[in-house]
Amino acid sequence: MTNLFADLPPAGAAEEVFATLAAAPGARIERIVSRGQASPPGFWYDQAEDEWVAVLAGAATLRFEDVPEPLDLGPGDHVLIAAGRRHRVERTADPTIWLAVHLARG
Repeated sequence: MTNLFADLPPAGAAEEVFATLAAAPGARIERIVSRGQASPPGFWYDQAEDEWVAVLAGAATLRFEDVPEPLDLGPGDHVLIAAGRRHRVERTADPTIWLAVHLARG
């Protein structure tokens, strides 16, 4: 057994920390810990798989290329990001703990 809130990286960590919690063909579940990180200027994620993400603790702002207004997320908020939908992380609180489920199309 492990705890989603245990073993967090130190405050001010330079990089987000990704930990795979479970994986099976076509699916992966991971914990992401952000410590104030954001996507680099001009960078957009454009993934080949669907991604469902939930904020467990902290706060974040996502921006989707096809929507003019950013999406603010807090604890308990979740969103399904369809494969190929360009998005970026505008900001994260320190810390923000995410739960992400990646689902292959097919």
